[in-house]
Amino acid sequence: MEFVVNSNDNLKRIDSYLSARFFDVSRSSFVKLIESGKVLVNNNRVQKKYIPNPGDVIRIVFENFDLNEDNIIPKDIPIDIIYEDDYIIVVNKQKGMVVHPAAGHLDDTLVNALKFHTSDLSDINSKIRPGIVHRLDKDTSGVLLVAKNNFVHEHLANQIKNKFAKRQYIGIVHGTLKCKKGKIDLPIGRDQKNRKKMSVTEKNSKHAVTNYEVIKSSKKYSFVKFLLETGRTHQIRVHLSKIGHPLAGDVLYGAAYDPRLHGQCLHAQKIGFIHPILDKYMEFYSKPPDEFLNFLKQI
Repeated sequence: MEFVVNSNDNLKRIDSYLSARFFDVSRSSFVKLIESGKVLVNNNRVQKKYIPNPGDVIRIVFENFDLNEDNIIPKDIPIDIIYEDDYIIVVNKQKGMVVHPAAGHLDDTLVNALKFHTSDLSDINSKIRPGIVHRLDKDTSGVLLVAKNNFVHEHLANQIKNKFAKRQYIGIVHGTLKCKKGKIDLPIGRDQKNRKKMSVTEKNSKHAVTNYEVIKSSKKYSFVKFLLETGRTHQIRVHLSKIGHPLAGDVLYGAAYDPRLHGQCLHAQKIGFIHPILDKYMEFYSKPPDEFLNFLKQI
């Protein structure tokens, strides 16, 4: 992969710069690539502390990762478990944690932590995503459902698909929304110019609906509650960016860089569902991380 550094980029040491640009690859992975000579600037090797300049040509040779069930290593990574029984786990995912293994994140994900915690995880959603009923972006924190067997997984996934499950998020967006309540009904598909992004498009897209309600506003920001009817990749981020109110900290979707934030200011606050085995409605809440709360106080 090769690209030119833009003058509008947030220029910092190259390992941090690259991890911010490629949000699904960790900084530590880029350090390894830099040290092994697989990151070149103007055809020269650099150190991780090098600060790119506008016009620099950066070439990256990504490692080839063979992801399968056998090389997903259980790892003793702390996870915040809100609830657990013989059938499900409700996790409060921390901001910055990747949900499942991918290039750049082979052994530091929620899945690695779950496999260390228990051997009972569903495999209906592929063997490299055991137990994962639905996912959250790396920098989105909050409640996430994990299934311990395939029957439970399928039951929970159908509740989400058929809109029986309740998923509530809170976020901080730029600007003041004209309507205090509203529904964004716009199809989402892969961005044709940037494969790391999703976009509102009619081409190869899926139906996507986000309901929102403004909790409080200032001149520059709004504190908003979101209720999802669908669960597309980056859905809230794409929808809010499209209507001109990107999430604070979400530089991928048009927000200005803010040193107080590390990624989008979005938190999965609540999930409600019918327990597949106990056959009763259950609801779980999660407190936003300190970064979110501190930023909210400041604005």
